[in-house]
Amino acid sequence: MLSVAGAMAQSTEDTLVVAEIEETAVALTPNEARAGRGFSSDVTFVPRGQWIFGGTASYSTHKNDNYKLLVIDNIDSEGYTVGVSPMIAYAINKNMAIGVRFGYDRSLLALDNASVSVSGNDFNVDYFHRIKHSYTGTIFWRPYIPLGYTNRFAVFAEVQLSLSGGQTKSVAENGVIAGMQNYNGSYSKSFGASIALQPGIVAFVTDNTALELSIGVFGIGVDRVTQIKNQVESGDYLSSDMNFKLNFLSVGFGVSFYL
Repeated sequence: MLSVAGAMAQSTEDTLVVAEIEETAVALTPNEARAGRGFSSDVTFVPRGQWIFGGTASYSTHKNDNYKLLVIDNIDSEGYTVGVSPMIAYAINKNMAIGVRFGYDRSLLALDNASVSVSGNDFNVDYFHRIKHSYTGTIFWRPYIPLGYTNRFAVFAEVQLSLSGGQTKSVAENGVIAGMQNYNGSYSKSFGASIALQPGIVAFVTDNTALELSIGVFGIGVDRVTQIKNQVESGDYLSSDMNFKLNFLSVGFGVSFYL
């Protein structure tokens, strides 16, 4: 009888412990439940009130003299591409920052000669010049997740809202009319807006200097282009897109200073 009573008492005690555990689990607040996922950390990677400055810059040129590329022969061209993108952010909370980023890109393509031969048909381009420049303004929110218990490495998931605009001018030969060379010229203006998610990783190389690498994985955007040809004809182009994949055209690498 004593053993049976002891077993019943033990069973009752185990039931009460399980009930207390279940009650504790149910009593978790939303913030406590989110903290249990491991996205919050006691490690301070970016303290509240810190300013962050950084950006990227790129420049490239090319020049071809009677160059051949696949089925394109006799390529004579030159051009350049330059881009700058400064950034400033402020940590509104521990491991969380908001900021703005501005971008400017300019490119020139001067193609003086190229020929393509396909199935006995020859196509020639004797003159085509194009210059393009674009502007981008971005507002972003960036939470940091420190890796382990060190404050040197962290991952982030940057949410971006961007507005962009640009202009393109181009001119091309269009045969000979009445003994004179004829040219076609066009001028276009563009405007776009997008929302994107761009995760990345940041690593401090000194106490205040860090390297950043990021890549786009999600984006929704809309673009509108208005074109005027020879100051007479006009046309509009409207496009929208949504993607959820790695966007290797949106890879960013830069240097940031945490002051």
